[in-house]
Amino acid sequence: MLYGDRVGLRARLDADVPILYDELYSDVPGTLIADGDPWVPKSPGRASSPFAVRDPVPEHAGFSVVELDTKELIGVASLWGIHLHNRLAHLGIGLRPAFRGRGFGLDTVRVLCHYGFVIRGLHRLQIDTLADNDAMIRTAERAGFRREGVLRGAAYIAGRWVDEIVLGQLADEWPT
Repeated sequence: MLYGDRVGLRARLDADVPILYDELYSDVPGTLIADGDPWVPKSPGRASSPFAVRDPVPEHAGFSVVELDTKELIGVASLWGIHLHNRLAHLGIGLRPAFRGRGFGLDTVRVLCHYGFVIRGLHRLQIDTLADNDAMIRTAERAGFRREGVLRGAAYIAGRWVDEIVLGQLADEWPT
């Protein structure tokens, strides 16, 4: 397990899947915002489930996030699109509704940064989020990410085009 101040990142367990599916994937508006892809029904027990337990692959490191005090599952976190030659990855998190707005997101992002920069030796981490996702933008900036640009009309969400914000952080900017 990777430890932050309040959260731990661990491997996904089979017992996590139904909880994550019910509270994250079944929230269609939230899933549209998080994924940017059209929502389609997927069974939580299938390999196509977004939270299925999978063997590790070099391009993706997915975690379940737990609260350290209670060991309760609070969400998911991942480095995805890991590019080994350029030593970069994208960062993403998703917290269960009951755990949002309580500071767990910031701690989760910081643990992912530690994992990416210190353990994986990456040079750059990037967050792509919708321009109206104020909570993620605020969290990213508090974790040391800088706004790098706006991708105008880059995401088609629930019948409308939405801008995306790109935030980045380099390894030498990360406080080890």
